Amino acid sequence: MENLSVNEINNKLADLLDIIDGFIEILELENTALEKFDAEEVGKLYEQKMKAVSAYRSLSAFFIKNAESLKMADLNLKAELKEASRELDEILKENELLLKTRMETSKNVMNTIINIAKVTNNNNATSYGAHGTYSPLDNNKNALAINRTL
Repeated sequence: MENLSVNEINNKLADLLDIIDGFIEILELENTALEKFDAEEVGKLYEQKMKAVSAYRSLSAFFIKNAESLKMADLNLKAELKEASRELDEILKENELLLKTRMETSKNVMNTIINIAKVTNNNNATSYGAHGTYSPLDNNKNALAINRTL
């Protein structure tokens, strides 16, 4: 535990509040993009989100390490932190739900496309039979490549 002044603790709390506010803004933008199925916008926000997460973790670790010194912090700042943390928690839950929903939707769409491709391929494909002769009815073993990076 470091020997910190009240001023240093209050400054760190103010920094954490700024980081939380920025993190909330990024999450709100990401949630809006997820609701609109705008994968490009979600991708653009990724780097910002990772920087916000890293800064948040760093300052959170600082306060865990120096929990005793929080007793000296300004009461108004602590109240603001409590409210900001509650807001961040709510938006993180919404973000998690939206991400899970979008990933499941993407998985279902991809599986539907794969199944349609398989059926179409089997209906239209011809191949050589077991004896090396042309056999339009033996088309169940045709190769099918699927790109799963959609």
